[in-house]
Amino acid sequence: MPPKKQKNAMARHAYAAEQAKKKQRKRQIIWFSTVGILLILIIVVLSIRPEAKAATFDYEKLPRLGQADAPIKVVEFGDFKCPACKIGNEKIKPPLVKDYIESGQVAFYFINMPFISPDSTTAALAAQSVFHQNSDDYWTYFDALYDYQQAEEIEWATPDYLVDLAKQANLSIDFDLLRQDIDNKTYLNEVNEHKSQAEKVNVSGTPTYFINGVEYMGGYDDYAAFEQQLQKAMEE
Repeated sequence: MPPKKQKNAMARHAYAAEQAKKKQRKRQIIWFSTVGILLILIIVVLSIRPEAKAATFDYEKLPRLGQADAPIKVVEFGDFKCPACKIGNEKIKPPLVKDYIESGQVAFYFINMPFISPDSTTAALAAQSVFHQNSDDYWTYFDALYDYQQAEEIEWATPDYLVDLAKQANLSIDFDLLRQDIDNKTYLNEVNEHKSQAEKVNVSGTPTYFINGVEYMGGYDDYAAFEQQLQKAMEE
């Protein structure tokens, strides 16, 4: 090939190579730009996700400690056989009563979630019977069930034991009716409704607390963390 033609061919080759590089760089810029835009869109979508709706409860049907018109409503899902619930009843409820319930700022509600053993349901049936006979004495019995809770592996919540416990607590109720309600499972439908409510709000363990419908995610023995969420609810 003559020198001039060879030179022209080399020039065309160099030009073609340069154009190819430009196209490659352009494709890379487009690719990175597209990925960047997608990442931004993902971040924006995640940032504007609507917050989960607060759970709703039929408070009028539940055992209540405190005033019905209290602006803050705390709901506990519990099992009278549950050792952690016993701790929660010792660590969370007493200071809550002293600091907020007695002053009318908070009302405390309980929903049965019996799941540990048949004992759990029997205890729940007894508690519901007491509730329907005397809603004030219910909380005395509530505390007694936890105060005299026995080892989880022991079947202790028998009808005899539960009636005797009510007598020892000096409840103002008909003890024969209590025994009859336990034996006949008078309030089994209510207990089952409570369990259904637990399923609806995705409660998987006890104790689980909700503060104005928002689940408390802290420890069942950590009153400071509980109070922090309580204060947040009061500010909203």
